[in-house]
Amino acid sequence: MNKPFVIGIAGATQSGKSTFARTLETALQSVNVKTFHIDNYHKPKDFQPVAKAPFTEKEYIDFNSLISFDLPQLCSDLLSEIGKNAVDLIIVEGTLILQDERILDLLDFKVFVDTRADERAVRYIERYSDVHGHDFIRNSYLDLVRYRMDEFIEPTKWRADIILSGSAKLEIAAEAIKAYVMTKL
Repeated sequence: MNKPFVIGIAGATQSGKSTFARTLETALQSVNVKTFHIDNYHKPKDFQPVAKAPFTEKEYIDFNSLISFDLPQLCSDLLSEIGKNAVDLIIVEGTLILQDERILDLLDFKVFVDTRADERAVRYIERYSDVHGHDFIRNSYLDLVRYRMDEFIEPTKWRADIILSGSAKLEIAAEAIKAYVMTKL
């Protein structure tokens, strides 16, 4: 069996990365797929860094920086899965996967899901307000989260092989990438 083909799906918080990963898994259901989500590698809350917002200087737990995740463990798990040769395709999905050189080197094809900042903000507020309260989530997004996206995520867009709209019908993009992937398997 050949080495698994590895696809990375990156993009900002609430851009549609996880949705696209699921859409691609569905399109590629005829092959054996294993998916890794960077969110499963968040460090425990007690080990998350605290950051000051650039303008308000209010402090927030920073879930969106390079040290918020156990990226060495993700890389180790990926290498282990690649070495097993037990699957045809590996999908790695997450905000920082095009930022980390070790992970980047393992990717055969890189996707960046791009969605306008205002749409991402609305998705973020809708997703987390019930748990943390509307005012806190709105403020944390405006004070810190959007700056982390500008700092860590946006600059990696140029590393992608293809950029998709997170607002578009993802099934069309999934079918196009499926056609490409099938030529590589």
